Amino acid sequence: MKHHAHAPLAIREENPIKRAFRILGPGLITGASDDDPSGIGTYSMAGASLGFATLWTAVLTLPLMVVVQYICGKIGIVSGRGLAGVLKHHYSRGWLYSAVIGLIIANTINAGVDIAAIAAAINMFVPLPILALVFPIALIILVVQVWGSYRLICRTFKWLTLTLFAYIGAALLATRHWGVVLRATFIPTLRYDNQYLTTLVAILGTTISPYLFFWQASEEVEEEIDMGRKRVHDRKGATNEELKNLKWDTLAGMIFCNLVFYFVILAAASTLHATGKTTIQSAREAAEALRPIAGSSAAVLFALGIIGSGFLAVPVLTSSAAYAVAETFGFKSGLNEKPRKAKEFYGVIAIATLVGVLINFIGVNPIQALFWTAVINGVIAPPLLLVIMLVSNNKRVMGNRVNNGFTNFIGWTATAILFIAAIGMIASWRS
Repeated sequence: MKHHAHAPLAIREENPIKRAFRILGPGLITGASDDDPSGIGTYSMAGASLGFATLWTAVLTLPLMVVVQYICGKIGIVSGRGLAGVLKHHYSRGWLYSAVIGLIIANTINAGVDIAAIAAAINMFVPLPILALVFPIALIILVVQVWGSYRLICRTFKWLTLTLFAYIGAALLATRHWGVVLRATFIPTLRYDNQYLTTLVAILGTTISPYLFFWQASEEVEEEIDMGRKRVHDRKGATNEELKNLKWDTLAGMIFCNLVFYFVILAAASTLHATGKTTIQSAREAAEALRPIAGSSAAVLFALGIIGSGFLAVPVLTSSAAYAVAETFGFKSGLNEKPRKAKEFYGVIAIATLVGVLINFIGVNPIQALFWTAVINGVIAPPLLLVIMLVSNNKRVMGNRVNNGFTNFIGWTATAILFIAAIGMIASWRS
């Protein structure tokens, strides 16, 4: 069991500024990677097609995201295992395989579509076909991920994701009717037509994403292994200080994510929708939402944001699938492991990346594919979230760190909302 003698550096750091930066770890990266190309594409399409009607979802999802990701991180810290490892040791094989298969399907599609989005962004400046670019991009990501360092990817590309904050400036410059915006932000617009419900599921699916559940738990475990806690027994349990740091880390990451989320919808609504552009077919059309702040450089700014968020998100997607498979079958895993020592782990990453790339050759529009990937995530997320809520209330797994009343209320609310949205969307397709 853990003791304060093994407390992480963040806890022991006396300088408050340095301590704050050390506390910000997996939660912040989770938040940054949540604004992946699939997210940016989905939010842009929501704003373009429905105007301000879905702004309220940013307010609704923030507490849901914070609590859900906190629960996932807490499961990793307290149990000393990732989600797949917990399911393997405490639940039936049916639960384990269903969760892992659902995750692999969603992540592989998402990774492939995000790679295509990076290619579409590069294609805006390099006159090469998008399909000709996907293999080199995938290879670069794979090489850095396997033989380089994911920490290097994070340090390099998370700065590029800051270009996404340009949507804030674009929205502020383009928005005229702030009274309408405030009403749309705090008073939900509820419609029961197919387009609205499908968009709602896409927003929920790209915001409260299955891969983030597994990634957060696995990265918390990886952080502990880095501290020298190699055995599960050494990682079990959690100090109050560790859980407090997890809360701040998760809160910072989710606020980062939702600020971008809100202003992408607002910018697209204030520019594209306002001028009658209600459908987006290409990266260049999506970039037009940034024109108020970037002018003729809108395409450059958009491309940098998509490239940065894509290079940050694809390794998260493929790695979270690899962590789940490795824990399921007892393979050695970890992004800090050498390839020869974790062949199966890196093999899953390579296969998921390759299959994701091949998906792009079925003739789907890369920008439209971003949206439909989010819809798939929105259908897979509710049952996975149900499993997570059951795990986090299981005393055999969590001991005295089971969820308190408030955490349970928000967590079960998130689960119910995702189920209702997915069922409503499917019902609307049939009507």
